[in-house]
Amino acid sequence: MMTQVQADNGTFTMRWATMDDAPALDALIRLAIDTLQADVLTPEQVVASHAVMGLDRQLIADGTYLIAQRDGQIAGCGGWSRRATLYGGDHSADLRDPALLDPTRDPARIRAMYTHPAFVRQGVGRRVLHGCEQAAARHGFVRAELMATMSGQPLYVAAGYQPIEPTSVNANGVVVPMVRMGKALVIED
Repeated sequence: MMTQVQADNGTFTMRWATMDDAPALDALIRLAIDTLQADVLTPEQVVASHAVMGLDRQLIADGTYLIAQRDGQIAGCGGWSRRATLYGGDHSADLRDPALLDPTRDPARIRAMYTHPAFVRQGVGRRVLHGCEQAAARHGFVRAELMATMSGQPLYVAAGYQPIEPTSVNANGVVVPMVRMGKALVIED
C-alpha cells in the first residue's frame, strides 16, 4: 500500500515497511525516545526506556508496520499486530509472545508508534495510528489495545483510546510508567 495523505504543511506518503527500512527506523526510534520522552520522564527513565521500547522486526516481517514519509524522510512509524505481544522491541525477548490472536475474541495490538521530533504536532502519529487501526479492522479485529508511554498517551486519548490500567515496567532497576489502553475499531475507509 502506498498512499498520499495531504497534511497542513505538505504531503505525507504512507507505505508498509520493508526490512531495508530497519536501520533508518532504529535511528528514528532512538531519537524519538530520547527527545520526546524527556519532557515526561526523568533522564534515568528515558535511558531505561530503551530496554523495553524499540523496533520489533516481526511487525515488518508480518507486513504490518506502517511508515509515513515526506520528501523521502521518515516522519513517523507504527504498527499493528495479530500476535499476542503487547509492547517491546527486538531486544526485549521476555516481553514477546508470538501466539496468533483470534480477532473474534482478542484485540489487535497497536505497536511501536514513533514520530520523528522534527514532525511532531503535524498529524503524523494520528495518520499512522489510523492506518494501523483500519488495517486491523479489515483483518476482522473489532478492538485494539496498546501500551502507551507517557508522551504517547495524549495522542491515544485524542484518538478515542480509554485507559484499561496504569502500569509500569522495571527496566534495569528503573521504574518506567505506562498505561494499557483500548478502543473499539470500526472500518471507516
